[in-house]
Amino acid sequence: MGAPTVTTKSTRLTTLQPAFYTHTGDLPGDLLALLHLPYTAWHLAYIVFGAALAPALNWSTLLGTLLAFFFGTGIAAHAFDEWNGRPLGTHMSDQALMTFAGIGIAGSGAVALTGAVVLSPWVLVWAGAGLLLMTGYTLEWHRWMHSDAAFGLTWGGFPVLVGYWAQTGDIDAAAVFVAGAATLLSLAQRSLSTHARAVRRKADDATVHFERPAGIDDWGREHLLSTWEQPLKLLAASVVTLAAGMLVTRI
Repeated sequence: MGAPTVTTKSTRLTTLQPAFYTHTGDLPGDLLALLHLPYTAWHLAYIVFGAALAPALNWSTLLGTLLAFFFGTGIAAHAFDEWNGRPLGTHMSDQALMTFAGIGIAGSGAVALTGAVVLSPWVLVWAGAGLLLMTGYTLEWHRWMHSDAAFGLTWGGFPVLVGYWAQTGDIDAAAVFVAGAATLLSLAQRSLSTHARAVRRKADDATVHFERPAGIDDWGREHLLSTWEQPLKLLAASVVTLAAGMLVTRI
């Protein structure tokens, strides 16, 4: 029995939303889309991974670290990303997006300054590195800064290391291994989402035609998208659930 033959075709059809979690077109929808809530929660969970590895968990420090990353990645990074190419197709003006980016950077900076006073001046070094990685990726300063590897390290490994360091003031082998796992998970996310975005945002329609000895099987656009987006939804939910479970063990 031979392997199925897969072909694709494109025809004009209705335009889909730019992501499975967006409903753009009005201000509330645009604002929610800008936050990329499933992915933001996913990457904030990596901070919890790092913090939960620490021998003693300081809840105030964890809250501050989460807040800094939410401002920096959940708000500023996504505002920059939308300004740089309009991938979500929001109706927000460039000025509004830059305002949100400024608010995100200012909020993250304020938390970092507080951390520098309460914890260590090294907090500012970590904050500066995060700002460089975030802006370099979202604004595509260089191809290596907007690569798969850069995404995995910036949105996966880096939050784990910061979460652990903020609790301990050090980095050990366990934190490095968990950061590696988070990097690999982020690479899996990027691999799946790249194909899903191409079908949602660049193709008018898509059909996959399987020619099998037992007959013909056609997958429409929605079926095709589900092969990438269903794993993304499950991965996002599983990472957040795991982070919650790790926190429960520290109560």
